[in-house]
Amino acid sequence: MTDRTTPGRLLRSVKGNSLGLVFGIAFLLALVGQAFAGHADFNNELAAEGFEPVGLGAYVTSSDFAVDTMENWQSEYLQFFLYILLTVWLVQRGSPESKDVEDAGRGTDEEQRVGPYARPDSPRWARVGGIRQRVYSNSLGLVMGGVFVLSWLAQSISGAAAHNEQRLRQLQDPLDWSDYVLSADFWNRTLQNWQSELLAIASMAVLSIYLRQRGSPESKPVGAAHRATNIEG
Repeated sequence: MTDRTTPGRLLRSVKGNSLGLVFGIAFLLALVGQAFAGHADFNNELAAEGFEPVGLGAYVTSSDFAVDTMENWQSEYLQFFLYILLTVWLVQRGSPESKDVEDAGRGTDEEQRVGPYARPDSPRWARVGGIRQRVYSNSLGLVMGGVFVLSWLAQSISGAAAHNEQRLRQLQDPLDWSDYVLSADFWNRTLQNWQSELLAIASMAVLSIYLRQRGSPESKPVGAAHRATNIEG
């Protein structure tokens, strides 16, 4: 018998959304931890340079905290944007993260359940044609790419402010934003994050050919052949 009480419905809702909830809570905890750790580290730098420490509130609204946060966000969304886009056309034989080699490409309308092939429970924009269907057909990549561009822009702006604050403490002239985005500091911050994200994607795609995690949809079944592609456990 189905539990129709409020606690029962709440429990089912939590269980049905547990993955998103756990990662959301973990994100908030990590962000709070970053704020405290970054605040302490920033004040240590100020003390070493002979300046007064700042409060936690001042730090979390500063360009230093913003740039540290944004440079990680943009690299994460770049990872997902590239993975979503490139896996349309590129394949990795034997990986559960890849389509079958012969299935590379955008797929037919029937396979994608759009237009006349849409089902009664299909999203409305999948049933209609024209620009709405084209936008919805690419909406995940568009949003991921958009968030990447915006967070990268935010990184460049906050990074320029943080870099110039440091230059002023060292009695150096500040840089224009256009000069900063061509500077070693900006590209060092950017590329050290990009290389780690790209390595993580490549590792997941290749290691999942040979290694298993029982019960995970990111892994093949334990007994699946190494050459089996596009199969989840």
